[in-house]
This record gives sequence, C-alpha cells and structure tokens, in this order.
Amino acid sequence: MSRTGTRAPAPQGSAAEVFGVFLRLGLTSFGGPVAHLGYFREAFVVRRGWIGEQAYADLVALCQFLPGPASSQVGMAIGLRRAGFAGMAAAWTAFTLPSAVLMAAFAFGVQAVGAQDGAGWLLGLKAAAVAVVAHAVMGMASTLAAGKRRAAVAVGAMVLVLLLPSAVGQLAAILLGAAAGLLWLRGPAAPGTAPEAGGGADGGPAAPVGRRRALAFLGAFAVLLAGLPVLAAAVPAPATALADGFYRAGSLVFGGGHVVLPLLQAEFVGGGAVDRESFLAGYGAAQAVPGPMFSFAAYLGALMPVAGSPAAGAAVALVAVFAPSALLLAGVLPFWERLRAAAWARGAMAGAGAAVVGLLGAALYDPVFTEGVTSARTMAVAAAAFAALAVWRAPAWAVVLVAGAVGLLAL
Repeated sequence: MSRTGTRAPAPQGSAAEVFGVFLRLGLTSFGGPVAHLGYFREAFVVRRGWIGEQAYADLVALCQFLPGPASSQVGMAIGLRRAGFAGMAAAWTAFTLPSAVLMAAFAFGVQAVGAQDGAGWLLGLKAAAVAVVAHAVMGMASTLAAGKRRAAVAVGAMVLVLLLPSAVGQLAAILLGAAAGLLWLRGPAAPGTAPEAGGGADGGPAAPVGRRRALAFLGAFAVLLAGLPVLAAAVPAPATALADGFYRAGSLVFGGGHVVLPLLQAEFVGGGAVDRESFLAGYGAAQAVPGPMFSFAAYLGALMPVAGSPAAGAAVALVAVFAPSALLLAGVLPFWERLRAAAWARGAMAGAGAAVVGLLGAALYDPVFTEGVTSARTMAVAAAAFAALAVWRAPAWAVVLVAGAVGLLAL
C-alpha cells in the first residue's frame, strides 16, 4: 500500500519476459502508431491476456491525451503493469532498439557517402516524404481538426508558424491552440471511461505507481523542462545542447510521431546543426523501418556526435526525446480518470490537437514540399507515392523503399 493509501498492484511477470515480447514487436511492427496499437492489442489483449479490453482502451486514450509517441507510451504502460518499472524500461528498450540501430546505421551511411542534394536516391526519399507528411496531415485533420472551430485553430496555428518559423512560434501555436480550446472546444466526457475490474483504485488503468511517486515524476518532468535550457546555456557542450533540444521536442509533441518533424526541424536545421538534405533523407528512411517514429532522434543524434562519438550522440538524443513521455506517463496514471472527466482538460487538449495539425501543415510546405518537389519528375514521384498511400493503402515503408529505388534509377 502506498503512503497515501492507494494500493499499487503487484507485477505479474518478469522484465525478461517483457523484453522478449517487445523485441519481436520492435522487429516486425511496421506501419506507424495506429498499426502498432493494433499489434499490441493482438499480442497483449487477445493472445496473452496481460491486459483486458477496457483497460487497454483506457491506456490508449491516456496516451493519446499526453504529449509523446502514443504507441511507445502504451507499450511502456503495459510493461509497467506486467513487471514494474523494470518492465517499463524493458518494453521501451526492446521496442525502440531495432529501429534506433537501423536509423543510426543509416546516419553513418549518410556521413560516409554524403547527402548531396542531387543524389537520385535522396531525391526519391524527399519526394516520398512529401507524400507521407501530406497523408498524415489529411488523416490527422479528419479527426483533430474536424468542424469549423477546430479547423480555424489549425489554420491559425499554421499561419503563425509560417510567419514565425522557429521553436518559439511552434510553442506559441500550441499554447494558443490550448487556450482557444479552453474557450471554444469543451465537450462531453469521452466514452468508455468505466473502470475495468482489477483496474487502478481511482478507476484508471492499473499500474504499480503510488500517488506520491507519481507527483515526483511530474516534478522531475517540470524540472528538466525548465532546467535543461539553463544547463545548456551554462555548459555549452554538444551533450547538453542535444539533451535540451530533444527533451523539449519530446515534451511538446501532441498527435504522434509525424508531429516531431517540425519541432526537430526548427531546433536543429534552423539552428544549423543538421543540413536540410540530411534531415529529410533521415525522415524518409524513418518511414521504412519498424518501431516508433521517434527513433528518428537516433539518426539526428548520430549526425551530431557527443565527445566525438556518433553512437553517444544517438543515445543522448534517443533517451532525451523519450524521457518526457515516460515521466508524464508514470506521473499521470494514478490521476487519469479524474483528469479525463474535466471539461477544461478536454477542451485544452482538443485545441492543442488542432494546433498540431497546423504545425504539421506548415512543415508540409517548408521544408518538406519546398525541398522534396524540385522538378516535374520529383512531383510525379510524390504524387504516385501519395496515391499508393491514400488510395491503394500501401504500407509507408514499402512506398519509401520504392521511391528511393526510383530516384536512384530515374532522378
């Protein structure tokens, strides 16, 4: 029993067991966060019974509510339920490691051969990125920016970011979107909030986190968010700059992996740490690997070595971009049901969700479209890739690989 009287459920398995299952998922989970959630349901609800249907739905709702990569957060929460904090770490490590290794290896390749602007394979990858981001914008807009008010918030955020193309403009767009949501977008409680038998004592998803420990995690999240910029200014070193930039990006990503694109682009391309060609090449490659989109951070980190080591840069970037998700998840779990029922919270999150559609729309124009469509041929590749995604329902990884091959042969 926790010191506040809230019983924390005992773990039911081992971290090694969690690691093995999530490693298989990390090697085979293509298709993005929505597909990942389907794989997780099959693996943990249907096949193994580690979590019930209602509890799984509650976890998915919580992780869509929080900033960060929803599928990775759901995986961490399942690991936490199954084997405590060791299980949470095992789930994240196993699910993320395959894609992170592949992305870091791609960064080594880019450094070896260069990301020349005229290279055919790079032109193909950048054209494919146009299609992937356009498809993501359309999908997100249909849910997060539906209706006149949400659409207005999304368009306003896009205009603000286009006029103020920096991390400051993106943060302002999210905050103003949340404020608009408080005023315009309050709605009824989300369905399916009834607790499942065996759930947490407060009606939320069961997890071995007491309330005082949860408050400590939330405090750590806030301290790092406020303190890392101060540390980076006081100790101007590659490690502190990487940790600050990636932690801030991971703290502000509402809406899934694609939304990390404009935040990282503003932070590292706008700051001159990574050139646009290399950035977009890595983003295109990230569509072709299994696991979370946030593994793109390992690619960027490898391009910005720490102490002369690309591997160290990749590790710092990867941990920093995922750390906010882990801290917020562990901090919010015991309070989820009460927060989810609050009209002000639903309104603020609806506004923030609409704003991130605007952020991604701005990124679709610059740098994705302006860099990806530079000729009639690259426009043709982008259009064909979009049709493959939107009409033929081809998987993104296959579209990216084909576009790269077409670019190598014909661009």
